[in-house]
Amino acid sequence: MVPDWLHYLSIVVLCLGALCAILLALDVAVHPQHMWIMNIVWPVTALFGTAWIVWQYFSYGRLATRDMARKARANNRDPPNMRLTPFPIMVANGSLHCGSGCTLGDICAEWLVFAVPAIAIAFGWQSIFQEKIFAVWIVDYLFAYAFGILFQYFTIAPMRGLSLWQGLAAAAKADTISITAWQIGMYAFMAFAYFYLFRYLLGTSLAVNSFEFWFMMQIAMMFGFLTSYPANWWLLKSGIKERM
Repeated sequence: MVPDWLHYLSIVVLCLGALCAILLALDVAVHPQHMWIMNIVWPVTALFGTAWIVWQYFSYGRLATRDMARKARANNRDPPNMRLTPFPIMVANGSLHCGSGCTLGDICAEWLVFAVPAIAIAFGWQSIFQEKIFAVWIVDYLFAYAFGILFQYFTIAPMRGLSLWQGLAAAAKADTISITAWQIGMYAFMAFAYFYLFRYLLGTSLAVNSFEFWFMMQIAMMFGFLTSYPANWWLLKSGIKERM
C-alpha cells in the first residue's frame, strides 16, 4: 500500500506545480516573451520545477520580454537577456526549452497509452517486452522528440531566417542529443521508482492514473534536466543551439 504521507505529499506538490504554471501563464500573457515559444516553455516547466522555475523566470526570463527586446533594438543594443544572463543560466534555459517538449510529449504519450493499451502492444508489449513500461517508453520518446523538435524549430527558424525543411533539419541537429539525454535521465528515475520504490519496497504498482505516478514524473523531469544540462552546455558553446 502507498503510505498516506506519500499520497498527500504527491497531491500537494502536484497542486504546487499547477499553481506555479498558472502564475507564469498569467505573467507571460501580460509580459509576452520576445521568443513566443518561451510563453509555453515557462508554464510547462513550472509543472515540475515549481518554485525553482518561478525564481528563474522572474530573475532572468523577464529579461527576454518582447518590450525589452524592442527597446534594445531601438537603441541599437543587444537584448538585456543576452547581456545580463550568465552563461550557466542560458544553459539552464536551453535545457528547459528542450524539457518543455519532453514534458508535453510524455504527458500526452502516457495518457494516450493508458486510454488505448493496444498502442503499447503495437510497440512490443507482450511480444518483445513483458513489462508494459518499456513499450510505453518508446511512445514517450517519439512524442517527446516530436514536441522537442517542433519547439526548437520555432526558436531556430525565425532567428536564422530558415525555410521549413532547413529549420526542421537545424532543429533536429540542435535538439536530438539534448532530448535523448533528457529522456535517459527521466527513464532512469522512473525505472527506479517503478521497479524498486513501488513494486519492491511498497509492494504495489505505479499506475498512470495515480497522483503518485505524476509526482514521480515531476522528480524524473528534474533528473532529465540534470542529464541534459551537460549536453546543452556543449550545444550552446559550439553554436549548434541558440542562446536564450
